[in-house]
Amino acid sequence: MSISTTEPTATSDYFRLDEDLTPEEIAIRDKVRAFAHERVLPVINEYWERAEFPYEILPGIAELGIIGTFIKGYGCPGMSRKAAGMVAREMARADGSINTFLGVHSNLCMGTLSMLGSEEQKQRWLPSLARIETTGAFALTEPDHGSDSVALETSARRDGDEWVLDGHKRWIGNGHAADVVVLFARNVDDGQVNCFVVEKGPDGLHPAGYNPTVITGKVGKRAILQADIVIDRLRVPEANRLTGCRSFKDVARVLQATRGGAAWEAVGHAMAAFEIACEYAKTRIQFGNPIGSYQLVQNKLANMLSELTAMQLTCNRMAELAERDELTSAQAAMVKMATSQKAKWICNEARDMLGGQGLLLENHIARHMTDMEVVATYEGTDSMQSLIVGRDITGLSAFR
Repeated sequence: MSISTTEPTATSDYFRLDEDLTPEEIAIRDKVRAFAHERVLPVINEYWERAEFPYEILPGIAELGIIGTFIKGYGCPGMSRKAAGMVAREMARADGSINTFLGVHSNLCMGTLSMLGSEEQKQRWLPSLARIETTGAFALTEPDHGSDSVALETSARRDGDEWVLDGHKRWIGNGHAADVVVLFARNVDDGQVNCFVVEKGPDGLHPAGYNPTVITGKVGKRAILQADIVIDRLRVPEANRLTGCRSFKDVARVLQATRGGAAWEAVGHAMAAFEIACEYAKTRIQFGNPIGSYQLVQNKLANMLSELTAMQLTCNRMAELAERDELTSAQAAMVKMATSQKAKWICNEARDMLGGQGLLLENHIARHMTDMEVVATYEGTDSMQSLIVGRDITGLSAFR
C-alpha cells in the first residue's frame, strides 16, 4: 500500500476553502507540504518506533522561514494566522511529533518571549530561536498540576540579583535538550506567577539545579521527547525574568494565542487519515470488489468528510477572528475541543477501515490515531475546554 501526501485528494478540501488562501499563504502551505513529504515521511516511522527525535531535519525546517509564524520582527516571518494554521496542518498531515516540536519551540516558547518579554529580552533570544540555532521549551505543567496549572507550586524566591527556583515540572516537550526554557514559577513574596528563562551555559549544559529526565513508555508522539524536570535551588538572574509576566493571567494570554495551533494540527491528522482511508477504499478488493463500492464504507467516508469539513470551516473562522484580535478564550476553547473530538473519531474510523493494515506504522494511520490522543490532552483537555465554554454560556464557573 502506497500513501502519497504530495497533494491532498480532491475531496479532502471538499468546500474548496484553500482557494481563498492568499498567494503568500499558498506558498507557505506548499513548501511545508513538500518538506513534510520529502524529508519527514521517509524517516519518521523509524524515529517514532525508536522514540528518538530526528534532529537531522532541523536545518531544513530552519530554511523554510516559518519559525515564529505570526511573530513580527526578530527574524520571524510575521505571517497571517491562517498561514500559521497551514504550517501546523501540513506538518501534522505528515507527523504529529515534528509538529509538536514546532508548537513548543515556535509558538509556546517564542510566543511567550514575544508577548511577555522586554525589547532587550526579545532581541536577546528570538533571533537565534528563529534560525533554530538554539531550541526552546515551555515549562508550565507539573506532576500534580495539569488541567489546574493555575495552581502550580514551583516557587521563586528573590536573592539579590538572582532568583532561586525550586519545584517539579513534567511533560515538558524538548525540556531535556532545549537551550532556552521559559519556566513558570510562583513568586513567594506576592504569590503571583512569574516567568523565567533558563539557559544552557557556554559548555552546552543546563545550570545546576535543572535536572531533566526523558519520559519513556509513551504510546503517542513518540518522536518528540518530553521531560520530567526536578528543579532544586536553581539560580536564575533577574535579567532572565520576563518583565511582562506578573500573574497567571499573562500565562493565559499566551495559551489563548497559541491554542489555535492544536486545532489546526487536529485538522492535519484528520485530513491524513481521511485521505489514506479513501485511497485504501478504492484499491482494497474484498468479495471481488473494491471495498469503497460497499454502502457501509461509503457511509463511513461521507461522515468522515462531513466532520473534516466542519473542522476546516471552524478553523478558518477562528483564524479570521484571531487576525482581527477578536477571538475570545471561550471561542478558542470550543475550536480546540471540537476539532480534537472530531479528529480522534476520524482517525479511529480510518484505522477500522484499514483493518489489520491500519495497525502497521508503514500505513501511518496508527501514528495519527495515537498522536491524536495526545492532542486531545495537551493545551487543555476536551473536558477542561468544555468548562471554559460552559462558563461563557452560563456565566457560572464549574471550576472548583
